[in-house]
Amino acid sequence: MTAPLIEVRNLTRHFRVRAGMFSDARPVIAVDGVSFAVPAGDVLGVVGESGCGKSTLARIILGLLEPTSGDVLIDGKSLAGLDRRERARLIQPVFQDPYSSLNPRRRVRDVVGMPLMAQDGMSAAAARKRVDEMLARVGLDPVMAERLPAELSGGQRQRVAIARALVLHPRIVVCDEPTSALDVSVQAQILNLLSELRRSFGLTYLFISHNLAVVEHVASEVAVMYLGRIVEQSATQTLFHAPRHPYTKALLASVLTPEPGLGIPETGLGDAMPDPANIPPGCRFHPRCPVAIDRCSREAPTPMHDRRGLVECHLEGAAS
Repeated sequence: MTAPLIEVRNLTRHFRVRAGMFSDARPVIAVDGVSFAVPAGDVLGVVGESGCGKSTLARIILGLLEPTSGDVLIDGKSLAGLDRRERARLIQPVFQDPYSSLNPRRRVRDVVGMPLMAQDGMSAAAARKRVDEMLARVGLDPVMAERLPAELSGGQRQRVAIARALVLHPRIVVCDEPTSALDVSVQAQILNLLSELRRSFGLTYLFISHNLAVVEHVASEVAVMYLGRIVEQSATQTLFHAPRHPYTKALLASVLTPEPGLGIPETGLGDAMPDPANIPPGCRFHPRCPVAIDRCSREAPTPMHDRRGLVECHLEGAAS
């Protein structure tokens, strides 16, 4: 088995939040005992509804948040033991909104070159050459280097963000909803660019998204999160063609198809969104699960690992 480049071990992150000025702080469990491993060159897609913990997970891996417990290892070394410069050389992000993630007062050349300036040992001439090369790799004309972000389209800004992420030649890129703020016509271009760059540079991606169609296009493996837990994880084709967890099945059923006359799909999950500040006992999905049994409300399921991957469901365990 190939040794993982990224390994997440029993990662947990708790917050304390107040509902109002005079209320007591309540614990919010954003990530709860998450573990996975990603081999070099692979793409792990992480999907789930808003509030499931996927963006918190991304920020922990990027070093923007400290975990409450657990560890993230890169090539077997704990992320906690790396300084900020080492971490930046290994891992870089591409965020959702390319406009808010770029300094509006800095020209494209300076935006892309900023990570290089934070590292020692590179001359201004070498940095300029690296920036020009990277802009060309993401499909931007050299004249774009002197423009401000406001002078670019959304797709061009996201190409700038990708160039900035790759200018240090990192090994890992964390993509947090990188196409959701873009027009549909531009999304495919950015996804194809990310795939081409992964092959060219030998990159490993953690790809966060709520869009299952996007994840199916780019990911080699998919992890489905619900209220801070990974409830199912398997190879992309396996998960999309033979989902096992009721939540995964509901997510896939909610994906719009181009077939006329089908209308809006019905997931059967109701309108209530999961609340990480009020996690139910037993299986945390049971209040919305269309096939829940009595045991689901009393007992949390044990994660089951087999040749198809991971699933966390009492019914799947009983069927095996």
